[in-house]
This record gives sequence, C-alpha cells and structure tokens, in this order.
Amino acid sequence: MTRPKTQSDEQVLEAAYRLMHAEGPEALTFERLARTSGLSGSTLVQRFKSKAQLKQRTLLYAWDGLDSRTEELARSTPGTPAGAIELLVALSSGYGDIASYAEGLLVLREDLRDPVLRARGAAWKATLSEMLADRFAGVEGMPDDIGLLMASHWQGSLLWWSFDPDSMELTSYVEQSLKRFVSAITASARRRCGSRMSRMY
Repeated sequence: MTRPKTQSDEQVLEAAYRLMHAEGPEALTFERLARTSGLSGSTLVQRFKSKAQLKQRTLLYAWDGLDSRTEELARSTPGTPAGAIELLVALSSGYGDIASYAEGLLVLREDLRDPVLRARGAAWKATLSEMLADRFAGVEGMPDDIGLLMASHWQGSLLWWSFDPDSMELTSYVEQSLKRFVSAITASARRRCGSRMSRMY
C-alpha cells in the first residue's frame, strides 16, 4: 500500500487518539502510530519529539474536540432545565458501550497524571457548569452552584451505569437520572420559596 506523503497534525493526532482509545495508552508508540497513520516513524519523531509529547499532544487534541462539541451543543440546545438535560445526554452519546467506556477511563488516567491536561479538565468543568447554570437562570430558588451540582450528578450517573450496563442503554439511563435530579431540585427550590413567602405573611 502506498504511504501518504503528507498528513496534517490533526489527522495524525486523530489516528493517535483512536489507537489510544481502542487499545489503551501504552499502545501509543511511534512504531504503532506509523503503521496506523502510514507515515514513517522518523517523520513522526521529527514532528512530536518524544512519546510523552506525542501523548500530551494527542490528549490536548481530544480536549479541543470536547470543547468544540460542548460549545456546539450549548448553541443548539434550549436555554432551559430541559435543555440542560438534552445537552448532557448528547455528551453522553460519545461514551459508547461499556468496553469503550472502560477504555476511556484508562485515557482519563493519563489526563489525571499530567498537570497540563488536568488544567484542561478543570477549565471544561467550569465552562460546562456555567452553561448548565445559565439554563436555570429563570428558575427561582436554585442553588448558586446548580451547574456544578448537575454536572457532578451527570458524572456520577455515568459511573453507576458502568457497574450495571446491561440494565439500560447509557443515554436512556443518564436521561432518566438527570430528569429525577432536576425534578428533585426544582421541588426543593419551590418548597424553600414557599417557606419564605409564608414567613413574610
């Protein structure tokens, strides 16, 4: 098979991420990536210098993709609590089946080991929390950190699903869990508002 003469860094990093996600972070070597991408190992070393830099660049590329997808979903979903659920359910569709989700946890481990990548995760958490909070802006009595609370509940629902993945398809599980969360927290907010009103009169 003829080797491609040129590929953009984005194309190479996409191939690297697919390799890492499919076979684990340790599978990402210049030799394996050369076979996957069709570029020579020497070309890849010239571009990415070391395995550590290749791994970091690959995961930063993945974070760029998640940031873009999150922003796209924020633009295309309603600015309501139901829209917050829709946004998170759509993000959940990228996790795949249990095998894919488990491999993703290995990739997450690499993010947690690298302070640069941890900072990207922290920035995404803050951005996502703000996007979710904006969708509760018209609901009286919401906690100040409603966005973070909902994002945390979402991440928890993904983890709990992974222990019993045969019980329900992932996005259905997440949607049901988030609907219960929103129902409970809005009911609590109404009770607090009602209690305040009764004390005023």
